[in-house]
Amino acid sequence: QVQLVESGGGLVQAGGSLTLSCAASGRTFSRYAMGWFRQAPGKEREFAATISWNSGSTSYADSVKGRFAISRDNAKNTVYLQMNSLKPEDTAVYYCAARKYGTIATMLLDYDYWGQGTQVTVSS
Repeated sequence: QVQLVESGGGLVQAGGSLTLSCAASGRTFSRYAMGWFRQAPGKEREFAATISWNSGSTSYADSVKGRFAISRDNAKNTVYLQMNSLKPEDTAVYYCAARKYGTIATMLLDYDYWGQGTQVTVSS
């Protein structure tokens, strides 16, 4: 079992930056691919970014490509999401997810463990 705890959310003005962190429990973190998803009010949860077990592969949703960067530190059991040039439409609850397989994936059903989420609000 893997437990995920997100942090780093908050209120930021448009054009600003935030870095989200996701701390994972367990000794198998380094084997898992990790992902970040987000859910805006009244909308379905959607993919944002994913990273493979060894950081060799990453993938981003078109809506965040060029502005967000996912990274991980396996020694710290932590994955990060650096968010730059934030827009009001980035406002959402951001969820961290872990996938038992080490390869990247963009579908919700590909992930086995989920955190509770952290709120990001971007004001215009």
